[in-house]
Amino acid sequence: MSPLPWLQHLIVVPVLLPLLVGALLIPVNQKRHTLKFAFSLASGVLLWAVAVALLLMADGEHWPDGIGVYLAANWAAPFGIVLMVDRLAALMLVLTATIALAVMVFSAQRWDRVGVNFHSLFQFLLMGLNGAFLTNDLFNLFVFFEVMLAASYGLVLHGYNLRRIQAGMQYVAVNLVASLLFLIGVALIYAAAGTLNIADLATRVATLGPQDAWLLRIGAVVLALAFLTKGAMWPLGFWLPTTYASASAPVGAMLVLMTKVGVYAVLRVWLAVFGEGGADGAGALAGFGFAALTVGGMATVLFGAIGMLASEDGGRMAGYGAIVSSGTLLAAIGHGGDGVLASGLYYLLGSTLAMAAFMLLIELAERIRPPGAALIAITMEAFAIEDKPEDPVGVGIPGTLAFLGLSFAACALVISGMPPLAGFVAKFSLFHAMLASAATTPGGVPASTWLLIALIVLAGLAAIIALMRLGVRIFWASGAVTPPRLQVSEAAPVSALVLLCVLLTLQAGAVFDYLARTVAGLSRSADYSARVLGEPPVLRAPAGESLR
Repeated sequence: MSPLPWLQHLIVVPVLLPLLVGALLIPVNQKRHTLKFAFSLASGVLLWAVAVALLLMADGEHWPDGIGVYLAANWAAPFGIVLMVDRLAALMLVLTATIALAVMVFSAQRWDRVGVNFHSLFQFLLMGLNGAFLTNDLFNLFVFFEVMLAASYGLVLHGYNLRRIQAGMQYVAVNLVASLLFLIGVALIYAAAGTLNIADLATRVATLGPQDAWLLRIGAVVLALAFLTKGAMWPLGFWLPTTYASASAPVGAMLVLMTKVGVYAVLRVWLAVFGEGGADGAGALAGFGFAALTVGGMATVLFGAIGMLASEDGGRMAGYGAIVSSGTLLAAIGHGGDGVLASGLYYLLGSTLAMAAFMLLIELAERIRPPGAALIAITMEAFAIEDKPEDPVGVGIPGTLAFLGLSFAACALVISGMPPLAGFVAKFSLFHAMLASAATTPGGVPASTWLLIALIVLAGLAAIIALMRLGVRIFWASGAVTPPRLQVSEAAPVSALVLLCVLLTLQAGAVFDYLARTVAGLSRSADYSARVLGEPPVLRAPAGESLR
């Protein structure tokens, strides 16, 4: 057999590159923040290029069935560590790299100098995120989750004050409990099936005896509790609004993405293990848990909508908006159907980009407040450690208020699902797919589908009311305001994320075609298992000898 082609090594780059860069930046003196930023930005650009290359390779059928497999340490599955990239994993890598680049540029003038080791923690966070999207093993998924969470603990407390410390301690405690549940679920699943490789587990689930099947159900429920705590499903997502409101703007933007990791894990594991796309399906366990995801998703949407209406603070409002987004995605996964899942993934893209832009925008819009409001805020924090450096001195951007207002309006339209941007396209296609798939079943459209549609519509109305109220208070109710001074490095990331939402709308047809191919691949879990389990180790003959 020939040596592994060099392009195959691209699969492991999103994990190794941020690990190496983060480790190299630790001993660099904090005063050399320009050097740290340069290395971090270079890493981000390279990660984005690698993610795009992997997406093109997966969609271009560079690998059989569009699935690339990388055997770490050259041990075959299911015994070795296996990294796997398909259209869905590559899409999440591109989304992660895009938001990470925007956050890094936004942080260059202010936030990367508030605390220590910002860039190292950020690189380790990217390592955990990318590893979670690429791994094909439940235990290694736990490892990458812990890397991601350990870095996020430091970032949530970055630029600390009393409020941030209180919210950070709650965030740490909740996620430690979720990690414990994760380990317990993994142990129960291994006891039932004898494997933690997702592809191998998908082939064994239909052959389990009654006792092992019950043990697997229990393990899956415990594992789901861990995933859904990170994915903020009601009532497990109670921690999220407080954390969003307390975190710094760039960290809040990354938390938006981290919330989607739990949803991604549910989608990946449940479709592979309990879906009906395998050679023999999932047997008696086919469809296990999908109805609970639908009900939990609907409850989460309702909870998030009420929270948005009740919120006055922009950060808390963004947190509840992320809860609505997670609930919609979980309900779409539970509903099932290729069209519904494709629309849900489109909604994931638009809502994540818009919410990340919104988190960055809130910090800029707060500078509009009149001096009296700033004085009150300083007085309230008189005995806390100041978490923001002084505003950087530089040339102000012309039309600052117009830029902030238009960006705020665009984010509000996408988050609420109002026309004409990507949020409306996503919800319209989601409703159409739900009704089309339900209409083919006996008895017509079930009441649960109508209820889900009604909740999503009501959540959109609640979001637009809450965001309009916030916009009026920021831009109109402050009286005579002086346009704030923004740096190009602060405005450019917000503009880029908003423009991506517009581009997502204009290129909706091409995006939906890609997502249709993505969902079709997810539905063929038998092909997925065959690719992962059938990947042979690389053998190289000694010099002067031939392989036999």
